[in-house]
Amino acid sequence: MAAEEPVTSPDQHAPTPVKAARIAGTVVIVMLLLMLFGNHEGNVESIWLIGIAGILAAIMIIDVVLRRNGLRD
Repeated sequence: MAAEEPVTSPDQHAPTPVKAARIAGTVVIVMLLLMLFGNHEGNVESIWLIGIAGILAAIMIIDVVLRRNGLRD
């Protein structure tokens, strides 16, 4: 099987569409925060939702800063 697969270098792969990734990340963050208004009674779910949304937002902010400084493609 391995002999049939073409050998490619990492620079031959298509780059990630940055704009689509940012829009998708923003949509996911908004959806996670909208889930706070549900029918759960405890705060454990709220902590997880806010934490995951915060981590995702931090990753997106770091990506924007690295791209602006030219440290990432």
